[in-house]
Amino acid sequence: MSNAEAHPIEIECKHGPDAPAIDRQLIEIITSREVPLGGPRAMPVRRTLPQRKRSLIGAWCFADHYGPDDVARTGGMDVAPHPHTGLQTVSWLFAGEIEHRDSKGVHAMVRPGEVNLMTGGHGICHSEVSTPETTVLHGLQLWIALPENSRDAPRNFEHYVPPAVAIEGGSARVFLGSLVGSQSPVHTFTPLLGAELTLEPRATVRLEVDTAFEHGVLVDTGAVRLEDVDGVDLARADLGYIGTGASTLTLTNRTDETARTVLLGGEPFGEEIVMWWNFVGRSHDEIEAFRAAWQAESDRFGKVDGYQGAVARLPAPALPNARIKPRKNPPSDARR
Repeated sequence: MSNAEAHPIEIECKHGPDAPAIDRQLIEIITSREVPLGGPRAMPVRRTLPQRKRSLIGAWCFADHYGPDDVARTGGMDVAPHPHTGLQTVSWLFAGEIEHRDSKGVHAMVRPGEVNLMTGGHGICHSEVSTPETTVLHGLQLWIALPENSRDAPRNFEHYVPPAVAIEGGSARVFLGSLVGSQSPVHTFTPLLGAELTLEPRATVRLEVDTAFEHGVLVDTGAVRLEDVDGVDLARADLGYIGTGASTLTLTNRTDETARTVLLGGEPFGEEIVMWWNFVGRSHDEIEAFRAAWQAESDRFGKVDGYQGAVARLPAPALPNARIKPRKNPPSDARR
């Protein structure tokens, strides 16, 4: 998915002990902001990452949560070919179907419960279009920042259908990393976790997690209480953040209906990155070079065959007039 903002901000992100400390509860609640994705009637998405409060969770650097979207009303998703550098994209659907095409030559469908991961280190471009059969579109688009030693990785694409694993109080589908005895074969360049969790009505789910990871719990449906020393209530579209050091996570569904969440986790990234539009780099000058290469239709990104939208490719927005000051993540220790 493209960042469709007309004036995307440049963001510098860094974990580390020099990041400014802030007074906050043990569990942070990160709320989303609405962003129009584009298309004839501007399908809205809820952007949870990056935020001023927190830019990364592990290497997860971008999270758009959308739907349930009535395609007849909004026009659905039609994102023309657009570029990426320095990242992997993860597509995860709850409802609907999206047609994916990329410059590696991959033509694939994104369907509910099936993860598609695309690697665009050195450069890639792709398009995403909801299919004519789709009436409701509902899902997540996530980005993973690549570390320095892998950020020039070649184009790649992986598809995986994780099994639903029964756990006490619900079920889990682990699409990245490992949890509840389920292991995803999909390759990432830093230790990560991604899983869809379903909670039965009024049920409590307890999960053993890696203490080296920080975690985020994004609520898709229902109302969920995230327990710790001082538990917090998460409403739909909220993301609850838990820093490193936690060995268990406890989630309680506070409703009489089934609740659904997505759990994201990873080791603190530990590297400074610059994000702007669809690029992840290390400096303003590098982002400027990526933009110029895309505008010049450089071979760095290749071409998408078969896309039949109103425009052949998305033009890059104008760069900001000034460099943006670094935006640093607060410390990631849960026991602060």
